[in-house]
Amino acid sequence: MQTCGVLLSLLSVLLPLTCLLTGVCGCDFALPVCGAAAKGDVVIGIMLPCHLKVSAPHERLVPESFQCSHFDLETFMLSLATIHEIEEVNAAGFLPGVRLGYLMCDTCSYASKALHNVELMLAVNSSLHVECDYTDFRPTVKIILGALYSEVSIAVARLLNVYMVPLLSSTSSSPELSEKSRYPVFLRTIPSDVHQTKALASIMQHFDWNWVGVVYGDDDYGRAAFQSFLLDAEASGVCLAYQEVLSHYLGLSDTIQRIRQVAQHIRSSSAQVVLLILRAELVGILFKEMLKTNTSRIWIASDSWSNSWSLAHMDGIDKVGDILGFTFVAGESESFDNYLRNLSITPGGHNYFIEKYKNLRFNCTPDITNPQEQNDDYLVDSLDTSKAFSHRIAVWAVANALKTLLRCDSSSCSGETDFPPWKLLQELQKVEFQLDDQDFFFNENGDFVNGYDLLMWEKDGQHRRMRTVGKYRVAGERIELHVQKLNWISSTNGTAPWARCSKHCKPGTAMKILNVSCCYNCTPCAEGTFSDEDDLPDCKKCPDGMWSLRGQTKCRPRWESFLRWSDPHPISMMAAAAFGILLLFVVFVIFLTYRNSAPMKKAEVRLSCVMMAGLAVSFASVICFMDRPSLHLCRARQVMYAMGFTLCVSCILVKAYRTFLAFLPFGQITKRYLYKLYKPPVIVVIMTSLQGVICLLWLLFDSPDIDDTPPSPQSMTKTIQCSEGSTFIGFSVMLGYIALLALVCFLLAFKGRKVPQEFSETGYIIFSMVMYLFVWVCFIPVYITNNEQRTSVQVSAILVSTYGIIFCHFFPKCYEALLGAETHTLGRILRKCRLISGPSFDSDIDMDIAVNIACPRPSVFSVASESQICSGEEEVSHAERSSD
Repeated sequence: MQTCGVLLSLLSVLLPLTCLLTGVCGCDFALPVCGAAAKGDVVIGIMLPCHLKVSAPHERLVPESFQCSHFDLETFMLSLATIHEIEEVNAAGFLPGVRLGYLMCDTCSYASKALHNVELMLAVNSSLHVECDYTDFRPTVKIILGALYSEVSIAVARLLNVYMVPLLSSTSSSPELSEKSRYPVFLRTIPSDVHQTKALASIMQHFDWNWVGVVYGDDDYGRAAFQSFLLDAEASGVCLAYQEVLSHYLGLSDTIQRIRQVAQHIRSSSAQVVLLILRAELVGILFKEMLKTNTSRIWIASDSWSNSWSLAHMDGIDKVGDILGFTFVAGESESFDNYLRNLSITPGGHNYFIEKYKNLRFNCTPDITNPQEQNDDYLVDSLDTSKAFSHRIAVWAVANALKTLLRCDSSSCSGETDFPPWKLLQELQKVEFQLDDQDFFFNENGDFVNGYDLLMWEKDGQHRRMRTVGKYRVAGERIELHVQKLNWISSTNGTAPWARCSKHCKPGTAMKILNVSCCYNCTPCAEGTFSDEDDLPDCKKCPDGMWSLRGQTKCRPRWESFLRWSDPHPISMMAAAAFGILLLFVVFVIFLTYRNSAPMKKAEVRLSCVMMAGLAVSFASVICFMDRPSLHLCRARQVMYAMGFTLCVSCILVKAYRTFLAFLPFGQITKRYLYKLYKPPVIVVIMTSLQGVICLLWLLFDSPDIDDTPPSPQSMTKTIQCSEGSTFIGFSVMLGYIALLALVCFLLAFKGRKVPQEFSETGYIIFSMVMYLFVWVCFIPVYITNNEQRTSVQVSAILVSTYGIIFCHFFPKCYEALLGAETHTLGRILRKCRLISGPSFDSDIDMDIAVNIACPRPSVFSVASESQICSGEEEVSHAERSSD
């Protein structure tokens, strides 16, 4: 005993009652089954554990008495709160003429021990007789307050169902006890764990934790709370990295071995948050195992240990990491604190638990001279007395129900005090009262729904102190933090620690689940889908008329692309077309002004004017490529270009054919036959009409229309353009026909390339046709491969090819006319031609074609009469015949 006293004095600063909690002192004296009692008109049973456990229950082989160990200050304090509140009711005269008594039995946190207590409490004349009908059963104890743990309450409630004796608990929170079909006698002054597990899931969701481990006890409370948490966690998007179960009733060595396995699993897991639905003594052993490897985590406490004084003062508790937990709504009571400072036994009653506490507290001896005088502030300073609030409420709930049952008024109670317990149960279920400005009542399940306080275990030297930082509102199922900035141990920057399996998927991405819903990769949303929130499981589909690119956060209407009048590119093309028409007008004026000059006569002014008209139509077709396409514009632009450019090329063909006939050697029969084909108006009309037939057939059988090809998924641009038919045959034939005419022109001009330039336009024809063919040969692959820019490509090809004819065909003539180039006489021309063509040139047909070329006769394409231009035509012709 002296050793124990020395030990207590040495540890008085840190943990004065270590021996009490561990049992090392051996100061565990035998007590009666019910260690505290006081007489009264109505006796209330109190069934709370002052000891944490029954010694070696697995070794109990005969039905001997249970031996309890590990006296516990916290549960002892709760029993004192119940007794004190009963005395407060009596002192206040709340039930006039009626005194409340109590009978307190220690359950030792063991269900079988609690059932033994029930037998004693309900015994009438020291025995509990078996009856068929207990309607008029009138035991001394009318109601039992307890038990502490749900497992014990479940066992006791099943037995009390037989007698319909109400069982009112202030700590048993298992959801199973809310089932009135199974536990009709059970009520409680706290919420069901259905709400606590919602609160636990809510706090995880609040701090953005979704990857947690769970360790729960293998008892009725632990299993029920765990199953409830599974449902709430899933609804809150919280996933379980692992789940471990611990049995409270294994042998000590087996329990420690199992806890070591659980500790190793916690260390190896990536989950930083661990929910412990365990009794405080198991949590203490687990923390000791974690401290061996300096492993810290974020621990979430269930109500069974969230405000455990013994855990808050254990060695090394400051190193285990952050601890958060929910506890039942608490309330301070100054009168109760004064009662704890001056502990005394109810007059006329006994309380062996107070005597045992004082023996252990002051000198670890069973002999105390005057226990009433051994008092101090130890319990108030060491324990959180506010947690006894729900036990105080329980007493007042019973008192208010009794007031109705006993028909009490301000002066007396007229009801019978020896009533059957089931009558009190009926009144309890209907009771409504106020305490500390709060309203209290039982819901249809016999539960209070007054919410929870959120506790954070802050560092206090080498220990921890509990600080209320928020509240969970059962009604709104929401967390309300009273403290904006929490003092996190696991985070250096003051923000909540990170505890997720995967990082958040930002807007524009969606979760690709790997194995569980909280573990995923973030994949960008595909085209046509989007995500505008974090962690969306699937990307949303864009509504009709809207689109999005890969990884977008919203949908937008596609930009309609066509050649708008206001855009720079269409403006430049229209300016080029207008400038081209202006150039044609200038050329036309020059041709008319200098129509009598030799260069203009050689160029056939009227034939050239027809060419200019065709080019002007080609330039004008550019207008139809502008603005939003329509069916009529799609058709008009192709027909205008086709007819206009074909007319121009047909005229060039006439010029090339004329040179080909005049200066190339052929046999007489061939010359006469080819000469008969030289009908300029007929050639131009026929060539242009063939193109008209092609366009007509194209419009009838495969007409151009608005292109309905869907835009590329990778583009936010919807190109509005014309489709040149479903098969492109008409478009290809139209362009191919012009290309064929241009190729024939090129070949004819190339054949006559050695003809003197003064007498022909072969060089101009070759260059202009080569440019045209080059442009349109380049156009084909660009047009095919660049679908979205087809309109611009074709307009560019039209402009370049049309300008090519202006610059290569008309500008040289204008240059010659403006500079007054030397005019060669017909004789000089013919002499040069003889050097090239040889003797065959002086035939009648040769001479006629040559004269027509040099001196055109009046016709639809002539610019002057024969006599005006070639006054010596007959003499030359006669001289030639004479020489033959």
